[in-house]
Amino acid sequence: QVQLVESGGGLVQPGGSLRLSCAASGFTFSTYRMSWYRQTPGKERELVARISSRGGTTEYTDSVKGRFTISRDNAKNTVYLQMNSLKPEDSAIYYCNVVKTRSEYWGQGTQVTVSS
Repeated sequence: QVQLVESGGGLVQPGGSLRLSCAASGFTFSTYRMSWYRQTPGKERELVARISSRGGTTEYTDSVKGRFTISRDNAKNTVYLQMNSLKPEDSAIYYCNVVKTRSEYWGQGTQVTVSS
């Protein structure tokens, strides 16, 4: 079955950096687009970034452009989110996502807190 396991979250000061990882299993990772979402209490889950199956195409929400970079290693079945110049408003639970055969799968999420 599909499994997505996020890691790398934590507490960081404003202006700092974190790299999130999402280890995937249970499907042919290299053939699927992967996405990162985030959610804060009381708000809808927001798409942060996505990457095509081979990594050639990436998309970002406007608020993270120039600060976040999504990448993937198909040999390791892992997708990454490098987050630089972090701001308090980036604080959220970050989720990895894949849509496979019209079903949507999520990891358990990893908490990112940006605070001094």
